[in-house]
Amino acid sequence: MPLLRQMPSLHWLLACSALGWLPCALMPAAEFDLAPHHFTLPEGFTIEKVAATPLVNRPIVADLDDQGYLYVADSSGSNDKVTEQLKERPHRLVRLGDSDGDGIYDEQTVFADGLMFPEGVLWHRGAIYCSTPPEILRLVDTDADGVADLREVWMDGQTLTGCANDLHGPYLGRDGWIYWAKGAFAEQEHRLFDGSVVRDRAAHIFRMLPDGREKDVLISGGMDNPVEVAFNDAGEAFFTTTFVSHPRSGQRDGLVHALYRGVYPKEHGVLDGLSLTGPYLGAMTHLGPAAPSGLMHAESGLLDTSFRGDLFSTQFNLKRIQRHELVAENGSFSTIDSDFLVSDHHDFHPTDILEDGDGSLLVLDTGGWYKLCCPTSQLYKPDILGAIYRVSSKVGAKPADPFGKQIDWKALHEVTLIDRLIDPRTHVSRRAMDELILRGDGVIPFLADRLSQDRVSLRLRQKVAWTLCQLHSPDAMTPLLGLLENPEAELACVALHALGSPSFTMETMPRGLLGLRHFFRASMVLSGSTLPPCSRIAWKIASICSNLESAKYNGLRPLGVE
Repeated sequence: MPLLRQMPSLHWLLACSALGWLPCALMPAAEFDLAPHHFTLPEGFTIEKVAATPLVNRPIVADLDDQGYLYVADSSGSNDKVTEQLKERPHRLVRLGDSDGDGIYDEQTVFADGLMFPEGVLWHRGAIYCSTPPEILRLVDTDADGVADLREVWMDGQTLTGCANDLHGPYLGRDGWIYWAKGAFAEQEHRLFDGSVVRDRAAHIFRMLPDGREKDVLISGGMDNPVEVAFNDAGEAFFTTTFVSHPRSGQRDGLVHALYRGVYPKEHGVLDGLSLTGPYLGAMTHLGPAAPSGLMHAESGLLDTSFRGDLFSTQFNLKRIQRHELVAENGSFSTIDSDFLVSDHHDFHPTDILEDGDGSLLVLDTGGWYKLCCPTSQLYKPDILGAIYRVSSKVGAKPADPFGKQIDWKALHEVTLIDRLIDPRTHVSRRAMDELILRGDGVIPFLADRLSQDRVSLRLRQKVAWTLCQLHSPDAMTPLLGLLENPEAELACVALHALGSPSFTMETMPRGLLGLRHFFRASMVLSGSTLPPCSRIAWKIASICSNLESAKYNGLRPLGVE
């Protein structure tokens, strides 16, 4: 391959410089022609088209179930006023299957039609949660024919603005809560788990338990459009957003590390009245005019072991997927950014990326139809259909039974299920956790015993802690509290996220943990002797923090928050 083909062109570099950003990593590239696209990837990876019309036309977002079916929100191509789309509901959700296991989708059923503009898909325990502003729907296929026959409103946001960015999501958190983003500056009212009420026009990320029992707010902001939320192993939340800052010096859109109850820019009147303990918190990574949407945390490392723990973002305007390596820094993160997948075609608009069961990455290109409220996408091209692509590694064998369909899950002992929590196949690991949670409080002694054993890896301890958290049981608090004495900051952080969850209600929380709830809600955890002595647990946390190995780990210092 000629050297010049491995480097960005001069005019591209000059254009990047004018915008205020340059690629942080240049590496040997592989090139692929999949008409009409000329793709560039790092050396060692391949890309193929795995779904297109008529199976799917203009894919927006997608999620996988525990059997490997891919649920895709598919646009009709309409850019009509949202009031008209709400009347007509012209969009659909399709389920794609791969009957022969060759990685190419060859089966389709229309799982649900008659949908308002779908802006998120989540499969969770047999149901599909899909945001169709102003509502998030819960869709269930009760007779296993591939078509949803139960449709109910899971959450009603009650607002629909002209850009339909009132809802994005939902997304499943490590804590078992379902999160969604609200971007439009329309006033919404939400009553939270503690009886307080959010009533404002700001952007927010909210969360709610799957059964709707409790509701909470993660962050507030003046950004225009928070879109996707992703979580790392320790439970830290990150999200993509547009206009996190006023456009200047190459800044506009970005990635944000979401600290609990944090308040973020851009400065805007919708933030008036929010309580602050310091200045607004800033973006983790500035992306310029990228219009980022999809965000993925690489969990398995099956595609490349060096990717595990990294974030990958889809950037609609810049026709690329970027990799973001997280670096702990000053109580938050910075990122090392590099282009991962780039197309030279002006109608390549990636909107979502997710990890398949074998570790390969599925990339959704929505095509050329979208222009609603998009300042840089004003040419209406509904005839430019999108597609779904798979990025795979050229080396290494694919894992057998990537979704664990050959496992007799009900016959597995609790000890074996705990071992499966760190199965390299991500969907097998998730299935093991779900099976433990479904068995109820009887698994707590097995989980607590594993935490007490020597030579248990950090990753397994984290998985056990999240399983305990999702049980939402008072009996789970004792082993979680014990994790605060662990010198590994990443593990202590999991315990704090879990114990600070509103899942543990005031009625069931031991008296000594009430202070922890107070401090966690204020996002002022593990800040040493600066913690006010409001309870016994406050002093315990304060004494532990000096022994942590990583003083710069997330959340280990006071921050300006709501």
